[in-house]
Amino acid sequence: MATEAVATSPTAETTSPFAVSGAPPANGGAESASAPRGPAELARKAEPEVNKLFRMVMKYEGSDLHLKVGQPPMMRLRGVIRRMEMRPLTQEDMERLFFSVMKEHYLAILKETGGADFAYIIGDDECRFRVNLFYQRGKLSCVARRVSNNIPSFEKLGLCIPDHDKIRKPGEPTVFERLCMLDQGLILLAGVTGSGKSTTIAAMLDYINEREPVNIVTLEDPIEYVFTDKKAIIHQREIGLDVLDWQIGLKHVVREDPDVILVGEMRDRDTFEAAINAAETGHLVFGTIHASSGPSTISRILDLFPADMHHAIRQAMVFNLKSVICQKLLPALKPGKGRVPTIEVMLVNPIIKELMIKEEDKKIADAIRICAQEGMVDFNDHLRQLVEAGEIDRAVALEVAPNPEALKMALKGIKVMQAGFVS
Repeated sequence: MATEAVATSPTAETTSPFAVSGAPPANGGAESASAPRGPAELARKAEPEVNKLFRMVMKYEGSDLHLKVGQPPMMRLRGVIRRMEMRPLTQEDMERLFFSVMKEHYLAILKETGGADFAYIIGDDECRFRVNLFYQRGKLSCVARRVSNNIPSFEKLGLCIPDHDKIRKPGEPTVFERLCMLDQGLILLAGVTGSGKSTTIAAMLDYINEREPVNIVTLEDPIEYVFTDKKAIIHQREIGLDVLDWQIGLKHVVREDPDVILVGEMRDRDTFEAAINAAETGHLVFGTIHASSGPSTISRILDLFPADMHHAIRQAMVFNLKSVICQKLLPALKPGKGRVPTIEVMLVNPIIKELMIKEEDKKIADAIRICAQEGMVDFNDHLRQLVEAGEIDRAVALEVAPNPEALKMALKGIKVMQAGFVS
């Protein structure tokens, strides 16, 4: 396979199999290594060796770079992992590629904990990657998520609810816009890794940034989207770089005169308590959580605490939680679109509050459907709307639907709901 030198001298040679000329993943086309190069491409020869792999992901618009000892480099293209036409990586390759570009702080974390998260920037902020370097079976592996420098709007993200758009009056804000207009409370984005939670929060924060003269403070590990101050002032603090750890960052954030706070993932009791305390003291707080629905988000939060605290935590959520937005990404049908988000929106209205206090979480799904005109939607109904709008394939919708049989009936125009769900 053709290779390209990475040394600063134009006559230098290298035997590294990673300084490739842009060879595509397996089953893709090929390009000539002898094609003329412009000044920008020649300047890249001075870049770290690992940048060649990151630039491959950028060139083919992959979402993730996967590196594992014993396998050739891989990237995820349109949801599918594909191997590049390169030889398998060795442990020495992985150490050479990453140890030379990592800060001492992250090298120490990797050694002490077996894994490290950090942001990696290509060129003059051409592209950013969220990198997780970790050990598995004693060998290094890496997964790096490509993060766009451009913060998309709600419309570009496809964060719409077709049925709501049909009845929404001209100029009336969408449910996402309404949530961004809140002065106080906690908004959680739920979903698995890679479901687009960070991108949705970035869009929400930038919506506020464009319209409100407020102070926004984010705690991130690592920073993914870089914001430009517009009407708002935005302070972005990266854990391990700008502040030692989450606990110190969460302690400091309320002293930084914030109006809006991003606290990152609800990973432990301390983070949730800090988020709730910030919401209680008059701040609009955003966070993420690994959960699949509104009701499961409540269970996930309760699991962080002992049983004797559950009533108090439910009370805190009733008074401060404003919304849980759950999200999944599905293959798009329309040309030019990679993936389409399907969402569940739970707004904590009086009905939801009552069910939370009574510990009747199983009835929340029906409450979401009952309150659709307020801006709520559940996964099943949103999947129906996406199928009817021609955004996703019917088979895909049925495969991921929480209740496939109910979705089949909904697609036929028959809606099923549990009767008498509120006592």
